[in-house]
Amino acid sequence: MMQSPLPVRDGVNATRLRLPEDGPWATAMDYMMHRWGHIDPQGIEDRFDAGEIVGEGGIPLNRATKLEDHTFIWYYRSLPPETRIPVELSILHQDEHLLVVDKPHFLPTTPGGTYIQESALVRLRNQLGLPDLIPMHRLDRMTAGILLLSTNPETRGKYQVLFEKRQVRKEYECVSAAEPAAGYPAVDFPVVVRNRMTKSRSYLLAEVIEGEPNAETRVELLETFDGGASAAGASVGAARRGLYRLEPHSGKTHQLRVHMASLGLGIVNDAFYPDLLDKAPDDYTRPLQLLARGIRFVDPVSGRPVEYRSRLQLSEAAPTRR
Repeated sequence: MMQSPLPVRDGVNATRLRLPEDGPWATAMDYMMHRWGHIDPQGIEDRFDAGEIVGEGGIPLNRATKLEDHTFIWYYRSLPPETRIPVELSILHQDEHLLVVDKPHFLPTTPGGTYIQESALVRLRNQLGLPDLIPMHRLDRMTAGILLLSTNPETRGKYQVLFEKRQVRKEYECVSAAEPAAGYPAVDFPVVVRNRMTKSRSYLLAEVIEGEPNAETRVELLETFDGGASAAGASVGAARRGLYRLEPHSGKTHQLRVHMASLGLGIVNDAFYPDLLDKAPDDYTRPLQLLARGIRFVDPVSGRPVEYRSRLQLSEAAPTRR
């Protein structure tokens, strides 16, 4: 990937923009005005005047810089103030190569959309003074648990290869109904769910389609228990609940949530599967009951098997496990 000539600032990478090879724009500023002038034209002019927009090699651009002079330009986005998400990260392990944390529910792994400063990556970069920090994998915003990040660019590739070659074993836990919903067959646990998944036309969801399976999850029922008075959930609907261990052998978007829903066992507090609920503000008292419990692999630097386990507990698990 092309190296940015601008350093990380406030935990956030500079934005890279590819300029078109031709078009009705004489200058790079004309093109930026075309893209974003309706939002902040004065801000764009001010950045060019201050030399805050740079091209290859960190060369500052000005208002007269021709469109064809640069293929890529870099700049820092103006970030709106963000409301702090009332959750905290816990550091479980840190060395010269890896950082292992417990990511809480509701906090995204990386910046995106309305969450920039309020992402695990940016919080940790700023908290620890590690601008080169990069996550080795991702957890959904609504999923909590073990997250690995690389602290050392020199050894980062060794860990990336482990994930690319699926040499990392992941274990999750979730809370759902103890029995499948009406209309679904009984399940003889442990069971392996295999199907073909793709991102649906809706940007929110993943879906199952016909074809060669590309997603696989082993599901094991660990225990059942009474959910109590709070057991009525939109995606569950039964008071008797179960704690499940999930072992994914692939990493498709929302795979675990889709696979549990396909068994008639939608995860407690899941607003997407099996039914997409109306968008609503985050309810911090009702986190998705899905946790990345553990991760294990042979460390490519030390050569030793390692395992990291989350210290978090699912709020709707059996009382003895909370």
